[in-house]
Amino acid sequence: MTEPADHPLVTAVKPLVDAMGAELLGPELAEPDDVVLAWEGEDVIAVRLPQLSESLGHILAAMERRHGMPLAELDRRAKQSVVRTLEARGAFSVRHGVETVAGALGVSRFTIYNYLNRENGAKGE
Repeated sequence: MTEPADHPLVTAVKPLVDAMGAELLGPELAEPDDVVLAWEGEDVIAVRLPQLSESLGHILAAMERRHGMPLAELDRRAKQSVVRTLEARGAFSVRHGVETVAGALGVSRFTIYNYLNRENGAKGE
């Protein structure tokens, strides 16, 4: 990043950018898909968003940090909660999302589908 790391805008957005797995760049390096952030009319920083498939890994890592342990070590209820949260965040629309989540939770794809079906069945009642 070529911009000063101590700029108030950079300080404010850095935790969000890190949580998303995005990258901060100088505004002069921005490509058409990047988001350029301005402060008082001046371009300060550009944010390069990760590919959706990369975001899933960052989301899973954040969930492990929140739970304080590997997701595979969670009990069944906690794993079901994780699946609900991931479904709400669109994790299963990503190619190989079910397989990636199943691996992180230490369960089979079939189990993930069961969790999803159970949750969707409960919504229909």
